[in-house]
Amino acid sequence: MAKAACAGEMARDARKMARAARSPRRGGLDCGGRPGAFRPKVDHAKCEGKGVCVAVCPYGVFEVGPIGEADFRALPWLLRLKLTIRGRRTARTPLADACRACGLCVAACPERAIALIETAQ
Repeated sequence: MAKAACAGEMARDARKMARAARSPRRGGLDCGGRPGAFRPKVDHAKCEGKGVCVAVCPYGVFEVGPIGEADFRALPWLLRLKLTIRGRRTARTPLADACRACGLCVAACPERAIALIETAQ
């Protein structure tokens, strides 16, 4: 049975959101989590900065921009080279505390670079 998008979500890209909502990879709590109970974790080794997470997140958790220097230096040299070729752009989560665990980002990410991590509160 396909999961429906959560009521009250404001579509940034309705087509991508609808596809992500039907995905069996969606996971999360169907927007039932309280803000801050989960945090999206971006794997910078996989993320290609395409911005699909930005397009589908109804809570504005994501942005695509330059990777932080510490995160960049933590990557193996070959991944640093790949990221440099792509302009050192990756998904970031400046508003991670607003995450409601809807899982749309997890399902929509073509690189499977996002996971929802439960926080200890």
